[in-house]
Amino acid sequence: MLTYEKSGVNIEKAEKLIDRLKGRIQSTFNPSVLNPIGGFASLTEIPRHYKDPIIVSSTDGVGTKLKIAFMLNKHDTVGIDLVAMSANDILTLGAKPYFFLDYYACGRIEDEVYTDVISGICEGCRQAGCALIGGETAEMPSFYKEKEYDLAGFIIGFVDRDKIIDGKNIRDGDVVIGLPSNGLHSNGFSLVRKVFFEDNSYSVFDTVEGLKKVLGEELLRPTKIYVNIIHDLLSRFKIKGMAHITGGGLPGNIKRIIPDGLSAFLEIEENFIQDIFRVIMNLGNVDFKEMCSTFNMGIGYVMVVEEEDFPSIMDFIREKGEEAFLLGSIKKRDSGDKVSVSLKP
Repeated sequence: MLTYEKSGVNIEKAEKLIDRLKGRIQSTFNPSVLNPIGGFASLTEIPRHYKDPIIVSSTDGVGTKLKIAFMLNKHDTVGIDLVAMSANDILTLGAKPYFFLDYYACGRIEDEVYTDVISGICEGCRQAGCALIGGETAEMPSFYKEKEYDLAGFIIGFVDRDKIIDGKNIRDGDVVIGLPSNGLHSNGFSLVRKVFFEDNSYSVFDTVEGLKKVLGEELLRPTKIYVNIIHDLLSRFKIKGMAHITGGGLPGNIKRIIPDGLSAFLEIEENFIQDIFRVIMNLGNVDFKEMCSTFNMGIGYVMVVEEEDFPSIMDFIREKGEEAFLLGSIKKRDSGDKVSVSLKP
């Protein structure tokens, strides 16, 4: 007799795995979560300390970075990437993340792989301070290659209306602060894979000159989540604009917050560029402009602040055990690009 399981979908197995992971998932819950996992939907309330709360939402995936996880058979960090991409995005508006949902799709559920991915999502939620309140696990035989899967994430946060940060108050003379990335984060991996695996025939298990870790481990460094340090700063200082540096690199993301008539003039110090970007640039013969429009170049998050606040902000960041550096300044523009990036020897 034909069954759903014989066609390739094992509902009971998926339910048992979710059951085993309930403790990890519920460890991410905050007081605004009103019901346990397992229902048709999640009940949540808007945190009561907001005076005029605005819902801020975003969705994203991990992209072809997943291919590296498949090749290395290492799946415990891509869940952090999934949360980070959306959490950092809504953070740019001054929002605090509260709720996260995930979508996991595969041809056939592999117990260990699934457990590692969901555990990584839980870790990302803990770092971002948001609750994993629901998700979908879709087993679709013949739709995905064996031992491969895809991920999508959905986040909801809140910000008071009068505290929304959108860049409209950025002025001539403001300065740009950069916060370091944790390597590549989660963009540019189509170019990364071409450079290392197609054009130079490396394996994820190889040691590459110029890199301290095995190649696959270097490429899988998880995306840094900036929620804690940014909200610490927002409680003390005025930040006029923020950008999460993902696809499109520095110019593609920073231009979103620069008002008309102004430009951001950025200088990246050569000795600050992380090893992985140097190796890609040299090994792949990729010029600096292309690198800057594809990768974060070691700068995962950017803030625009008033010049007079710069010293105090830098001192505060260092006191918190974080790094930051002066990336550039805002100037009037009659013509040309909204963002100019140059290399400082």
